[in-house]
Amino acid sequence: MYTLNCRGKLLSLQKPVVMGILNITEDSFYAGSRHQINNTLLHTAEAMLRSGAAILDVGGQSTRPGSKKLTAAEEAAAVIPAITAICQAFPDAVISVDTFYASVAKEAVAAGAAMVNDISAGTLDATMFATVAALQVPYVLMHMQGNPQTMQQEPEYKDVVTEVLDFLLKKIALLQQAGVNDILVDPGFGFGKTTVHNFTLLKNLHVFSLLRRPVLLGVSRKGSIYRTLGITAEEALNGTTVLHTMGVLNGANLLRVHDVREAVEVIKLCEHY
Repeated sequence: MYTLNCRGKLLSLQKPVVMGILNITEDSFYAGSRHQINNTLLHTAEAMLRSGAAILDVGGQSTRPGSKKLTAAEEAAAVIPAITAICQAFPDAVISVDTFYASVAKEAVAAGAAMVNDISAGTLDATMFATVAALQVPYVLMHMQGNPQTMQQEPEYKDVVTEVLDFLLKKIALLQQAGVNDILVDPGFGFGKTTVHNFTLLKNLHVFSLLRRPVLLGVSRKGSIYRTLGITAEEALNGTTVLHTMGVLNGANLLRVHDVREAVEVIKLCEHY
């Protein structure tokens, strides 16, 4: 059983939990996840919490393939007021900041965030590991080949499962050396992977339990679903639910999702499988 210390709030992962996605950007691949800092953001946050989200993941940087990279200052200007507003409205909520900038992570935690979700595994900011260690918050370690601007330009692996596993293992060692205690691992679905790579990782998700860390699954409404089905991201909820079910049955401890209620239902039903 895993337990995360989120700035004094203990979050149990005895059974899988849900992380709701709150994007403060106009460039997210799924329009339904875009929010501005107004009543819409707070209404969405409240709806996610009421539906059973254990964590709210706030991000200001679009990381869809080919997206424009924001500076740390631009990203902070988007996410810090949002985190502040959510924490004021829902003081018991566990907030994660989705960033690869150490400075944004530091500001976010000061504003009330209690977790850092870094798509780059520290590769885009060399000070990230030391910063997270000093902040003493849980850290989501994700695998990505390349960067959001280049990652989908013909990604290649000899063995995607082994290579991602090896990458995460080495990064965990570095994080432990830096003094980070709570580490979650994310194979990085859609980040420098083809559809075949993504389904191979999903099929072998149980392998990542060898790392003895909670496994985060981030497949919600992604291209592997809607391209396979010949639909759009807006139409990909049913396909997302199918992949969430596969993931939970294969060892996922945390689902990062756009649609909280449906993901919570997956977890509840899988308990009886």
